[in-house]
Amino acid sequence: MDRGLDKIQLACFSLGDKLFAVDIMRIKEIILPLKLSSLPRASDLLDGVINLRGNLIPVMNIRKRFQMPAGDDNIQSKLLIVSLARQILALMVDDVMEVISVSAEDIKPPLQMVSGVGMEFILGVCLSNDRVFMILDIDSLLGPQEMPEVSKSAG
Repeated sequence: MDRGLDKIQLACFSLGDKLFAVDIMRIKEIILPLKLSSLPRASDLLDGVINLRGNLIPVMNIRKRFQMPAGDDNIQSKLLIVSLARQILALMVDDVMEVISVSAEDIKPPLQMVSGVGMEFILGVCLSNDRVFMILDIDSLLGPQEMPEVSKSAG
């Protein structure tokens, strides 16, 4: 995110009772889940791939990435189609809530004293309507050792 901007627009989503946000400029679209095709070998990272208008897109369940328990099967999850440096990726989330605008100066660094709970994937935190949102660093969701697995799954 460019800190020189006055306001940054963030798309907010939830995973259970936890609130997250992603820079809206990184989101290509938000869709309801499509039929998921499984991968030939089980992956801890990916749930499978979807065919979106002829493009195979790997699907990452963010709950798994953060080692959170599985969500409620009765909740209709959503897919955020995001653009990484060299890859398009679908992020499975519980719900997409709203788009908020925050001042760059209102974004605080993530808590450094909390480690091992996914904080390495957080760019910062912000407050909106008395709610705290953790801003995801979507490029960090895939490490260099995981990129080949994701690239192969996309065909």
